[in-house]
Amino acid sequence: MLAALVLAGCSPAHEGGGRAAAGNALAADGAQSSGTVGNEHSRVGEIWYFALPVPYNTSSKPIEIKDVSVEHIPAGIRVIEYGAYDLNDTEGLPVLAREGDSYTPQFAKLKNYATHPVKVAARKESNIFYLAKMQITAPPRDTARECRFDYEQGGRAYRQTLDCELELKVSE
Repeated sequence: MLAALVLAGCSPAHEGGGRAAAGNALAADGAQSSGTVGNEHSRVGEIWYFALPVPYNTSSKPIEIKDVSVEHIPAGIRVIEYGAYDLNDTEGLPVLAREGDSYTPQFAKLKNYATHPVKVAARKESNIFYLAKMQITAPPRDTARECRFDYEQGGRAYRQTLDCELELKVSE
């Protein structure tokens, strides 16, 4: 019995290789968690960029963000891809932007940091933000919401979901 307990203590799940533990290193009270962003005059076929909350590491240890996603995607919206971009390259945070609009950054021409883990120092806000590139395929029946961040800290895997919400209404 003692051998089983010792082996369980060395399993990959305890070293970040298994199931992620509930995380709390990211600030949950940012600007994007205090309401819904959206557009009431969207059209089927349009592509929108929705920025996830900017990672702010409130803990005393650095983290490495490995993956992000919007957890609840309603029927009528399809996620094309996720990207990670430098706030300096986009001249601030484009919380919601429509592809082709003059104010929308040309993301295809910018460096996408999503190909590698993004490091966020202890007690610092990241210069890199994540966004979801989404297409409206039909009038959405609900909001897109709940932004999930998977990260490692001290060799352990964590998962934390932050409030975020997007409402796109198709105008008739």
